[in-house]
Amino acid sequence: MPVCPLDYRYGREEVKEIFSEGNKIRKMMDVEISLLKAHASLNHIPSHCPEVVENNIKKIKIERVKEIEKEIKHDVMSLVKAMSEVSGECGKYIHLGATSNDIIDTATALQIREFLDILEEDMWKFEFSLAQLSEKYRNTVMLGRTHGQAAIPITFGLKIANYLAEMLRHHERLREIRKRILVGKMIGAVGTGASFGKDAIRIQNLVMKELNLNPEESPTQIVARDRYVEFVSFIAGIATSLERFATEIRNLQRSEIGEVEEPFDTSKQVGSSTMAQKRNPIISENICGLARIIRGFVNPMHESSILWHERDLSNSSAERFIIPHVCVLIDDILNKAIYVFGDLRINEKRMMDNLKKHPEVFAEKIIMYLVENGLGRQEAHEIVRRIAMKDGDFKENLLKDERIGEIVKNKIDEIFDPESYLGAKDEIINNIIQRWKELNKVLS
Repeated sequence: MPVCPLDYRYGREEVKEIFSEGNKIRKMMDVEISLLKAHASLNHIPSHCPEVVENNIKKIKIERVKEIEKEIKHDVMSLVKAMSEVSGECGKYIHLGATSNDIIDTATALQIREFLDILEEDMWKFEFSLAQLSEKYRNTVMLGRTHGQAAIPITFGLKIANYLAEMLRHHERLREIRKRILVGKMIGAVGTGASFGKDAIRIQNLVMKELNLNPEESPTQIVARDRYVEFVSFIAGIATSLERFATEIRNLQRSEIGEVEEPFDTSKQVGSSTMAQKRNPIISENICGLARIIRGFVNPMHESSILWHERDLSNSSAERFIIPHVCVLIDDILNKAIYVFGDLRINEKRMMDNLKKHPEVFAEKIIMYLVENGLGRQEAHEIVRRIAMKDGDFKENLLKDERIGEIVKNKIDEIFDPESYLGAKDEIINNIIQRWKELNKVLS
């Protein structure tokens, strides 16, 4: 009976398959074959054995591996025994000189590499959606808000460009961390390579070259766990960004704001079991909830890197949860974000209407204009602050003020024109879009 929601509710099958039991076993067998090839190339074992074993292990069924494990209580040795059973005389060379985590950690690196390729594709799709939105709505003026209060005008395109810039930084991190994350180990117990003799480093390098991984430079009995800490923290960082973006959609979709709306199939989608009118931002809310689950794995990953001496087993059980879950869930919410932002409904009229309800947002612009006309900055700020604190219409109170009414009278329409107070928004958007295009060229 399925218990984990990943089994029946969340995650795409192609990512779940990467972290499936079957794929893990296949990756571990790939590592064992690479070790056999390294031994054969150094004349440690008969040259035909890698091919013999590789051909014969195709017969192995997961059920047999699990049957052996039930008996001997060791996952790696159960696989080694299952491989040996079908490999004849060559079976005696399987796992020669290796320790369990040589196989497990190297296989994990292979799984993570598969995942990172999918993650990068997801990131490109999301960044493309953001770039399109930013370009399309670069001139769509809306209310900028700080502390949940009206601040000064911005454009929706500028808001989205900020999100794109954040995602580009994550993309740069992805490029940078690959060399530190995609690392395997084949150096035996406690990391000395004693079981491999004088060829220890050569064997590790040969195995990693075969698998296209970097070798662990400072092994104990396991790959250094600061690598996993960095990986999980990186995933959590993306999740945090996605929650930030989704939270903004949720806020802007609030009934009293109504400036954007996530996709909703009005022909058949149900928003509430009782309130038939509801169009809830359920996808954005789902992104936020799952992002918190992802971040929840950061602390146990840190804790799992603190092991006794050259290793203990306290990390193993935790990592069986941590790595698959953060990978499956980040892919899940990233694809949901692609859907939300790729078909986001923008209410430009509502954006302008909400802005017009708050003429006080031009207070800063008025201060700058007064300074241009001879007032000191602090004096101008106090005058405008006092006017803004009064009841009644801000613009009328401004014109009635005996100190500055005459100064602003002839420029009042220009002062309250939001499109004239958008600063360097085009330059900012252009720079971010250009950086996106340049990163696209580098990685394509």
